[in-house]
Amino acid sequence: MTGIAPRTLAAPLIGGAARVALGVLWLIEGVIKLRAGFGAPDILLVADSAANNSRVPDYFAPMGELMRALSGLFGIGIPLLELSLGVLLIIGVIPRIAALASIGTLALYWSADQLAAQYPLMLVLAAVVLAIPRSGEWSLPALARRRRDRSVPEPRRV
Repeated sequence: MTGIAPRTLAAPLIGGAARVALGVLWLIEGVIKLRAGFGAPDILLVADSAANNSRVPDYFAPMGELMRALSGLFGIGIPLLELSLGVLLIIGVIPRIAALASIGTLALYWSADQLAAQYPLMLVLAAVVLAIPRSGEWSLPALARRRRDRSVPEPRRV
């Protein structure tokens, strides 16, 4: 044992586990869309169904129009966004920004009445990553930084 108190390890481990789990769920979302050939027709389906759905709030209307006008871009962008969020979270690059972007993306989906069983869990995981500032402590960038810092020799004292 290295003498590290369990409390010191708990926050980064819980935050890191939430970060990686959220990343895996985003990767699954993106891969499913890619394998299904997600594209402009799917975006048009979402925009059209949102326009005629009483459960969709009025504030979503401009977004629905934008999605309709740029359906090709959204058709490519949504799977790429999901894959990018997954990779960023798993690797641990800008984890808190990726968690915040996750919450925004999920809010967009919910606003359009696009609900999936895993979305509430994804929201909770994103909130945990945001709530624990040390969620990225056990990430690839942090491990590389620690390794680099160990390899820098101490300055000589005269």
